[in-house]
Amino acid sequence: MPAIARGHTEDQVRKRPVAGRASGDNARMLLDPDACWRALSTHDARFDGRFYVGVRSTRVYCRPVCRVRAPKRDNCRFYPSAAAAEAAGFRPCLRCRPELAPGFAAIDASARIVQAAVTLIESGFLESQSLEALALRIGVTSRHLRRVFDAELGVSPIDYAQTARLLLAKRLLSDTSLPVVDVAFASGFASVRRMNALFRDRYRMPPSRLRLQRGRRDDGLRFMLGYRPPYDWDRVLAFLAFRAIAGVEAREGDRFIRAIAIAHRGARHAGWIAIGHARRRAALDVTLSPSLSRVVPQALARVRHVFDLACDPHDVAAVLGPLAAAHPGLRVPGVFEGFEAGVRAIVGQQISVRGMVTLLGRVAARFGEPLDAGDTPVERTFPAAETLAEAGASDIASLGLPLARARSIVALARAVGDGLVLAPGVDVEATIDRLLALPGIGPWTAHYIAMRGLGWPDAFLATDLGVRKALNETATARIVAHAERWRPWRAYAVVHLWHSNLRETT
Repeated sequence: MPAIARGHTEDQVRKRPVAGRASGDNARMLLDPDACWRALSTHDARFDGRFYVGVRSTRVYCRPVCRVRAPKRDNCRFYPSAAAAEAAGFRPCLRCRPELAPGFAAIDASARIVQAAVTLIESGFLESQSLEALALRIGVTSRHLRRVFDAELGVSPIDYAQTARLLLAKRLLSDTSLPVVDVAFASGFASVRRMNALFRDRYRMPPSRLRLQRGRRDDGLRFMLGYRPPYDWDRVLAFLAFRAIAGVEAREGDRFIRAIAIAHRGARHAGWIAIGHARRRAALDVTLSPSLSRVVPQALARVRHVFDLACDPHDVAAVLGPLAAAHPGLRVPGVFEGFEAGVRAIVGQQISVRGMVTLLGRVAARFGEPLDAGDTPVERTFPAAETLAEAGASDIASLGLPLARARSIVALARAVGDGLVLAPGVDVEATIDRLLALPGIGPWTAHYIAMRGLGWPDAFLATDLGVRKALNETATARIVAHAERWRPWRAYAVVHLWHSNLRETT
């Protein structure tokens, strides 16, 4: 993927990388201390998650939005990641809680490699697989991954993974009533003893201290997932609700509820997720069913992807200009299952959204797995790829789909069974090439999957009818040329064009 200049907000805090390695305190060479101090002094939410400040007098590190009494400038050290701050000997602030910071949406080639790795690490990839497997998934060598990871975040991927486990355990201890043993395993630790030892070593406290501070709260698996404002919650919710598959997902008031199934360590964990907007906070309020307690990081990673929480709307607006002015907080909604994005795209070829949703409802009712979700409006999970691969094209076509599209779904399902990964963190260009080799999948379908399934911010649907109507143009070459001005955020341009056209599209 070609290198692209960083967005303007990140340039305000990051300097040009220096030659050689950057680790521990040396990671500060990648940051502009004066710009970081200005952002910290004004509690600028645009920089939340882009850097962390370690305070030498307290040995605590904070987010730039922390509201505690401002430290002295000379006591501040700035780090590109929570892991780098912890590697330098700082422990997380108990007030601003670094584990609640939003992720980052990278632009240039090296940063996008790191972002892909971070996405996979935070979803538990390294719990069961090696660093070499992680690098292979992204499409680079493990040596290159370590080098760019160290340059961008100031630590190795393994150190970052350890910090991610600790911060997740801290969150579970603070926000839930899960037994400590369940917290340890849900966070990716092999034992409670290992978790306790790392807590004492890194945070200078036993895990029980967080439980004592917790007080009385809701006993459910409830989490706050932060974002950088503005966030157009109403339009994102409406987008997902209009495309909701009956029995699998639904809008209930101001919440979106979804049934999911997550395979982890040889077991299948099925349950539901409810997502709403937090009151008076730049965050989404997420509740997981108890059946998902062993796959919390995987479930939260899917929510972050679907609701595009890593996006920096200021970076997007700076490139899209007037196109983004009407709805500056729009996001590119993802999907809970990458394979589902492919099925949606294939089924939705040349038909209305309502027609697509009707057919998808039939597919889910016929092939989805039943789910006991209590009094929620969901009752089944979306069919797994292996289920549709075994069903065959004729059975799928019997639900009202053209036989050619049913065959395309089966071909896609079999490709997934053969190792095609449709999820954030993959090599996008290689994945698109594999998709285009399948029957019935052209550029529009492949880029739709890349946009909503892979989370690729530069996907572009040049032949989409809604895009053509919004641009008042039918020549694909001229549309592609026109869209060059929107790189590397062309997927956001598509969503804004859809809204400017007031046309519901797939």
